[in-house]
Amino acid sequence: MPEGETQMDNLRTYGEPPFRIAVIHGGPGAGGEMAPVARVLAARWGVLEPLQTATSLQGQVQELQTALAAHGDLPITLIGYSWGAWLGAIVAARYPASVGKLILVGSGPYEHRYLAGIHQVRMDRLDETERAEFEALIRTLDDPTAKGKDVAFARLGALASKTDQYDLIPEKPEGAKKAGEPSNAFHGVLQEAQAWRKNGKLLQLAARIRCPVVAIHGDYDPHPAAGVREPLSRLLADFRFHLLARCGHKPWIERQARDRFYAILRDELASSRGKF
Repeated sequence: MPEGETQMDNLRTYGEPPFRIAVIHGGPGAGGEMAPVARVLAARWGVLEPLQTATSLQGQVQELQTALAAHGDLPITLIGYSWGAWLGAIVAARYPASVGKLILVGSGPYEHRYLAGIHQVRMDRLDETERAEFEALIRTLDDPTAKGKDVAFARLGALASKTDQYDLIPEKPEGAKKAGEPSNAFHGVLQEAQAWRKNGKLLQLAARIRCPVVAIHGDYDPHPAAGVREPLSRLLADFRFHLLARCGHKPWIERQARDRFYAILRDELASSRGKF
């Protein structure tokens, strides 16, 4: 590992303590994908990268809170990506003393009514063969009796990468997923969170967040920016939204948005409660 980077069970650290920033990966089950962001930020700050291994929503919430309390200098700044944005929001709502600032990157929408367009946008960006394969993979993952789900999960991720990115800078996977843990084992975590969105519980939790919240979103991301900006701007007293032009779902691998993404992150971290 590079100098200043260490690996513990379900946790990586970057830079030198105190660790006042934590990056939270997406998926669920995509442990290690935010390592490039952590390495960039570690040139200036100490950064935690907790890796979620629990296969229930409550398990992941508790796992993250435990890691922050054990290794972070609280209150910490959470940078949550995709699923990690929701997870960070839930932790910030339930453990307000732990989180001093919440940065949401490529978050999913907070209300069920915004879902309809996501699937159609993805379908429009695939050819006919890929569309049929995408639909078949979703049916496989939703079928409790289906075999080969780990392969299906990986292939669905590859197709989503094509639909979700604008001008991709290829990246090498970090491979931090727990050895022997199939990616589809985390599928139920996302299903549970989606149920919370549908019944309004996710939004109710978001309304309890008291720290400053910042959202960073690509304008090419199939997840609608309005599904993050509009609900949270209604609910939160301290909320800011940054829309990145020519940017898909993962800003740090977007050729035309990467520099702007890191500039926003650095500005937000530098202004975090005077701690940096």
